[in-house]
Amino acid sequence: MKVQAALKSQYHAAIKTLRLVVEACPDELWNDPADGQTPFWRVAYHTLFYAHFYLQQDQGDFKPWEKHQNEAQDFKRSPAESGRAPAACVAYTRPEVLAYLGICDRMIDAGVDALDLSAERCGFPWYPMGTLEHQIVNIRHIQHHAAMLSSRLRRAGVAEVDWVGMGVVQATD
Repeated sequence: MKVQAALKSQYHAAIKTLRLVVEACPDELWNDPADGQTPFWRVAYHTLFYAHFYLQQDQGDFKPWEKHQNEAQDFKRSPAESGRAPAACVAYTRPEVLAYLGICDRMIDAGVDALDLSAERCGFPWYPMGTLEHQIVNIRHIQHHAAMLSSRLRRAGVAEVDWVGMGVVQATD
């Protein structure tokens, strides 16, 4: 198996896992005030935003989703910690997050194919690593947050989300 094929499979598997947790989230947990600055919808959006962002060769290639709200991808600290008030944004709906998830899923294959996986430096200077390792980090980031959200669901008594070991090219919405 070529490296590109393995990356594509694992990207699709991670995105499918995220899809499963988003679909399983009860309405009352979607924007629960008890979650503070990291409600379910924001963690899901953060995950997709950075999956999309880091699937580029460098930051200059990134074009935000048409419904992107400034700083919606950020996890806010208190004004005392950050020196400013959190940016106001409207919670994304589940259908909006699922639509963005579909866009991200559909860009995986072409995105991976367009990358120079042999580049010794990825195009994101705050990550001092090559492109291949950076793509593995990006997949791990998706899985990390999908697992975090899955844990929230388990604590709320929602059925556990199935493990997705491999992915296939999917036409998702």
